[in-house]
Amino acid sequence: MKISVVLSILRNALGTGQVPSGIIISGLSVILTLCVMTPVGQEIAEVAGPAAARVNVDDPLEGDSYDALLEAIDAGKEPLKAFLKRNAGGREIVLFVDLARQVRDPDRRAEVTPDDLLVLLPAFLITELAEAFQIGFLVFIPFLIVDMVVANVLLALGMHMLSPTTVRLPFKLLLFVLVEGWYLLARALILGYS
Repeated sequence: MKISVVLSILRNALGTGQVPSGIIISGLSVILTLCVMTPVGQEIAEVAGPAAARVNVDDPLEGDSYDALLEAIDAGKEPLKAFLKRNAGGREIVLFVDLARQVRDPDRRAEVTPDDLLVLLPAFLITELAEAFQIGFLVFIPFLIVDMVVANVLLALGMHMLSPTTVRLPFKLLLFVLVEGWYLLARALILGYS
């Protein structure tokens, strides 16, 4: 989610309209997400693989096959929970533990722990959104400065008939290319996950 939001903010900051298109942003988001999640997927396959191999694909809900399926799910969710816990903010985890306890029956509130998937998942998503907006702000600032400089230069030169949008786009693209924006952004987004 963070990757997609940051790339969408980048597109808005560049002011290019639909370049890169939504499909390109979605595709790049999926590819970068696969880079981030591949180690987690491999770990899930390693720990859940033996139990999953015992599942009868023709009838996974019968007897021993069902037990093997539950065993595979239980084993497989541990690496996912570890990833979510590493990348979710502490405040967000505390918030969702508290919220989960408030909506439960009083006699079941003690069952909620910070390691519950239903606590970690929303905490991770809220953390992702907050981090995406922080990164988006940092990405947006240089392009906003280019906008202000171009507008002021055109105003100072008395060129009211020339559209600032037409003038600023080449400078924004040049800035992004010169600082190796795609390289830096992809690197920062992928390495942002521990």
